[in-house]
Amino acid sequence: MAKETKSIISTGKRKTAIARATLKNGSGKVLINNKDVSILEPTIARLKLQEPLILAGESASKVDISVKVIGGGFMSQTIAARLAIGRALAEKYPKLKEAFLDYDRQLLVADVRRKEQVKPNSHGSARSKRQKSYR
Repeated sequence: MAKETKSIISTGKRKTAIARATLKNGSGKVLINNKDVSILEPTIARLKLQEPLILAGESASKVDISVKVIGGGFMSQTIAARLAIGRALAEKYPKLKEAFLDYDRQLLVADVRRKEQVKPNSHGSARSKRQKSYR
C-alpha cells in the first residue's frame, strides 16, 4: 500500500499581495515563486520569511513548501508568504500553533489594514483638506 502524500494548501494576504503555499512531505525544500528561499533578496525579507521555518525546527525539514506570490511590493509579498507558510505548518503540526502565537500573532492572523481611499477634492491624500484663507 502506498504512503499517503496529502498536500496542504494555505493562503496569506498583506495589502494587495496574495500568497498561496503548498506543503507536502519531502526533504525541507522551500521555494518562493520557483526560487530557493536562500537566494531571496533583500536579506531582511529572507530573514522575515524564515521565521516560521526556524520556529518549526525539525518539523520544517520533513516537508517541502512551494509558495506562489502575486501583487504588492517585496515586503508585502514576504509577509503574505510568511503567513501562508505559518498557517500551513500549523495545520500540519497543531502543536506549532501555540508557539507561533507566542512569538508573533502575524504568523497565523492576517493584517487587515488597507490603504485609505482618496476622497474627492482632497488634494493629494485621503484626509487632507483645502486650505482656507479669510483675508
